[in-house]
Amino acid sequence: MHILLTNDDGYFAQGLQTLYSVLANEGYQLSIVAPDSQRSATGHSITLFEPLFITKHPLEHGTGYAVSGKPADCVKLAIQGDIIPRPDLVISGINNGPNLGTDVFYSGTVSAAMEGVLLGVPAIAVSLAAFSASDYKPAADFVAKILQEPNVFSSDLLNVNIPPLSENEWKGVRITKLGKAVYENVFEHRKAPYGKEYYWQAGTVSPEMDQETDLYAIHEGYISLTPMHSDLTDYKKLKQMREGLASFNFTNE
Repeated sequence: MHILLTNDDGYFAQGLQTLYSVLANEGYQLSIVAPDSQRSATGHSITLFEPLFITKHPLEHGTGYAVSGKPADCVKLAIQGDIIPRPDLVISGINNGPNLGTDVFYSGTVSAAMEGVLLGVPAIAVSLAAFSASDYKPAADFVAKILQEPNVFSSDLLNVNIPPLSENEWKGVRITKLGKAVYENVFEHRKAPYGKEYYWQAGTVSPEMDQETDLYAIHEGYISLTPMHSDLTDYKKLKQMREGLASFNFTNE
């Protein structure tokens, strides 16, 4: 299996490099195509009006490229730019920090994985749910384990979040749905030394009460696996609208 590794934390981020080392030891064919610097919270943005510069980095197992663009750029370039063989799987991560609930819409990590899905390649997004994380090895080992499970690939995209606990404190694995990441005190109003006012985006996530969500699972110490896909259609509303407008005449006759 040929796996494309990417992320939004940058080519040399510890999470990505640890994942590469673990999967290389498992014998996978690997390529890395990742941003050349920190690109968190860039969502699914792509670069249209600037060139993408790449820097090749030798790897013991595969080929690596640092790209001057966004996470989605990296995956598009890897798959459509023919700089590496077409991968069988995209893995984005391991991210420094969580990608839970509706925050996935802002996430460069999840967007990179979703770009793979849009281009016909199944994908996994992996996040260690702590910004102060320093040991990515247990999370990387877990990724290696789930790659052995055939049912993992029944979803276009699997969003994996791992709690910021030692491995022996993990309570287990839960299959979850996306929660709603609602923030309190999102903007802090401040004043610069010379009097100019500005805002700093911050805040804390409100407690999640729905026990089926990824947010709740992580809070309780479980690994969260959330199957996702690229189709945002509201099929329930689609049916209602079709039934409601079935007799509506749009013509001017």
